Amino acid sequence: MHESDGSARRSSPLEIAPGEFRALGHQLVDRIAEFLERLPQRPVTPGESPARIREALVADRPLPQAGAPPGELLSRAADLLFAHSLFNGHPRFWGYVTSSAAPIGVLGDLLASAVNPNVGAWPLSPMASEIEAQTVRWIAELLGYPADCGGLFVSGGNMANLVCFLAARRARAGHDVRTRGVEGARLRIYCSTETHTWIQKAADISGLGTDAIRWIAADREGRIETRALREQLERDRNAGERPILLVANAGTVGTGAVDPLPELAPICSEYGIWLHVDGAYGALAAVVPDAPAALRALSLADSVAVDPHKWLYAPLEAGCALVRDAGKLRDAFSYHPPYYHFGDEATNYFDLGPQNSRGFRALKVWLALEQVGREGYVRMISEDVRLSRELYATIANFPELEAMTQSLSIATFRFVPADLEPGEAAEAYLEQLNRELLTRLQNSGEAYLSNAVIGGKFALRACIVNFRTSATDIRALPPLVVRMGREADAALRPESLRLRASTP
Repeated sequence: MHESDGSARRSSPLEIAPGEFRALGHQLVDRIAEFLERLPQRPVTPGESPARIREALVADRPLPQAGAPPGELLSRAADLLFAHSLFNGHPRFWGYVTSSAAPIGVLGDLLASAVNPNVGAWPLSPMASEIEAQTVRWIAELLGYPADCGGLFVSGGNMANLVCFLAARRARAGHDVRTRGVEGARLRIYCSTETHTWIQKAADISGLGTDAIRWIAADREGRIETRALREQLERDRNAGERPILLVANAGTVGTGAVDPLPELAPICSEYGIWLHVDGAYGALAAVVPDAPAALRALSLADSVAVDPHKWLYAPLEAGCALVRDAGKLRDAFSYHPPYYHFGDEATNYFDLGPQNSRGFRALKVWLALEQVGREGYVRMISEDVRLSRELYATIANFPELEAMTQSLSIATFRFVPADLEPGEAAEAYLEQLNRELLTRLQNSGEAYLSNAVIGGKFALRACIVNFRTSATDIRALPPLVVRMGREADAALRPESLRLRASTP
């Protein structure tokens, strides 16, 4: 039959027949299930070099001229990923604020990809758009934020913060910044020295420039100093500059510190500036009964950034931007009037953010929220916090470990050899030693930590946003750090810092 015959189906090299697709899907799901089942017994990472990874991939080969059977390709891809990845779903992954992925979210991503809605315009994604709206509302409810706020899903924390930043710029610039730009406007933004580097990207991208950022000192607990903030606001206002935005932290990346939101909200009101909360990591802790009291004031913020791929345990990518006044979000991004469908207002998400084409990120979050409900998240987040506190308390039982900070689900500490005399030279050596120790830990596959700098001191950092982590995993960490710390110390310590036997 010729293709010109209207009854003929087009033959495409990408198509997979239904029977074969079903068989391949079953095989792949079986492999994924086996991988998840055996994950706790695997190393967290193989600790391989870039050269080894490229060798396994045969990275320098040219694009194939002819195709290959899909079954072979899926099997090879699974082999490569299962053998050569860092597994953030491992119960001993505590390196970054990246959670284990909820299994229902894994399946949700498969379903979302199969339907493939473009959640930019409502007519292209009617059900997906409504699921996203409902999920945004549920996240707001978890935070105690107004449920009628505006919001949308984005890729992660940087983008969620940027969306809120641009909404604030539009709302507080004092002129039509979208038409006239920011040149000569002398707009100023404020944040603590503990704020994530997204703020620099946002100042750059928005045209304000990084010189517009006023870095305010943080106290010993990592919270913004309100007195220093007021003093800087007064200096800027008296100099004819225009303060427009304060960024507060609900869970700093380094230590999990929460800025004093109840004190900051009245300051913002007094000076007429937008209060944004970077809650990418910690805002969702507001759902637990013993959360830091400052999180109860999230409802006072003009906007909040949250990462469901952190403490809602969603697979990457899933960030969420919330703006109290939904109209402010539309004002910042829309170039169209509201769209109406059969007399009901419908949301076109391209009017609320920078993307036109948008994947269905909300489905995996919606499914997990439906699966466990509010009570399930209270239980899991509370357990992460409890395990972090247990780790911090356990560290005190090991003389060679110096506990440094604990907040939310982040504990920081460092290895200090018992026979190291204190002093300036010793402090410089301790930074070198703990850097080397961190590298050894990360490459070992036995546990995965990251680092923070606490009062100028390099620290090991364990962040637990992992529903697979148990008390057994936590109790295994301090002895491991001590063992590897001793090994690193034996290899690194200079002769000048070694204690000599006293002369009788």
